[in-house]
Amino acid sequence: QVQLVESGGGLVQPGGSLRLSCAASGTIFRINAMGWYRQAPGKQRELVATISSGGSTNYADAVKGRFTISSDNARNTVYLQMNSLKPEDTAVYYCYADVKLSLIRSSDYWGQGTQVTVSS
Repeated sequence: QVQLVESGGGLVQPGGSLRLSCAASGTIFRINAMGWYRQAPGKQRELVATISSGGSTNYADAVKGRFTISSDNARNTVYLQMNSLKPEDTAVYYCYADVKLSLIRSSDYWGQGTQVTVSS
């Protein structure tokens, strides 16, 4: 099994910054990609950013230029640096990993979520 443990959420004022971290552990052959999704109250879960094992990144339009995703492949860890935060960024942020468990088997995993609240 694979576990994803997130950290770094909290309360921040508009215009502030937060850095989320997510570490994957367990039976991991290789991580294909990791990323972050978020879900605000009453809304569907949406993609924030993803990064492949090769370093290719993808961002939602709403966060481009403000958020930066990065990873440490040796530590199976992904980070999300969030700058210029807005109240509309308030949500539960979920870590995601596409994990290769063996040469022929892959599976998706999710973290438990971490709350980010942007408010004055």
